[in-house]
Amino acid sequence: MIEATGLTKRYGHVTAVDDVTFAVRPGAVTGFLGRNGAGKSTTMRMVVGLHQPTSGTVTVDGAAYRHLDRPLTRIGVLLDATAVHPGLSARGYLRGLADSNGIAGSRVEEVLELAGIAPVGDRRVGGFSLGMGQRLGIAAALLGRPPIIMLDEPLNGLDPDGVLWVRQLMKELAADGCTVFFSSHLMSEMALVADRLIILEGGRKLADTTLAQLMADHAERHVVARVDDDAERHALVSALRQDSRGIDIEQEGAVLTLRNADADVVGRHAARSGVALSQLTSQSTSLEDVFMGMTAGHTAHQENDA
Repeated sequence: MIEATGLTKRYGHVTAVDDVTFAVRPGAVTGFLGRNGAGKSTTMRMVVGLHQPTSGTVTVDGAAYRHLDRPLTRIGVLLDATAVHPGLSARGYLRGLADSNGIAGSRVEEVLELAGIAPVGDRRVGGFSLGMGQRLGIAAALLGRPPIIMLDEPLNGLDPDGVLWVRQLMKELAADGCTVFFSSHLMSEMALVADRLIILEGGRKLADTTLAQLMADHAERHVVARVDDDAERHALVSALRQDSRGIDIEQEGAVLTLRNADADVVGRHAARSGVALSQLTSQSTSLEDVFMGMTAGHTAHQENDA
């Protein structure tokens, strides 16, 4: 588990992370959302001791990162896939990490295969594409079979096959009981993968909840129905207003937009009223819409938080 309590980081007069408290627990994929400058990368760097908090604490399974023995066996981290000496080969880089953490050399070959870069394992990292570099960074994070994985923008530069691999990998790790914590600007991927979400804006925590609860609390659902016959449309509207509380009905010609409604409810009312529907479509707000709505009006602190 990763646990932050009152975590704060200031750079002079700028507060990058402001009194943030959260826990990232095992057995779930926790997504970390925020605009550039929201404080995500600064928070992740404080988790692994690259930045020291101005105040507050952050621990990895109850201990500060600097106190961990063989840290790669406790938490696997991808923060910057380009932070590898370009003259090293992928295999040489991973062997160095393995040796320094008491990890068997056979594990290097396993993660090279797992990440799909075994055929280029002896190539210099300086010649890698962004996507290959990301795969190497994830391989390094998996090297010590750690129970905690933390990935900052792991999908950057990956092709569709790579995105699918990372998506499945995170789900499988969580299903095996690992703690998985990742950030991404790809809202569609976040919606597909994350079980929980922590949202930062301007260095402050806006939300810490399950994806399902966030969408239930903030997403708007609505149904679009088309009824070409005027009398039938009037009958359906009357039936819905009489029997369905909370439905907001907007009409534009033959098309009805029914907010806070379910398609099955609208369909049942139409059938009972003898109304012929030429269209019945359920629509809902996306995670991106919810995120933009929640963060609108907040001013993010400036920070190098790519």
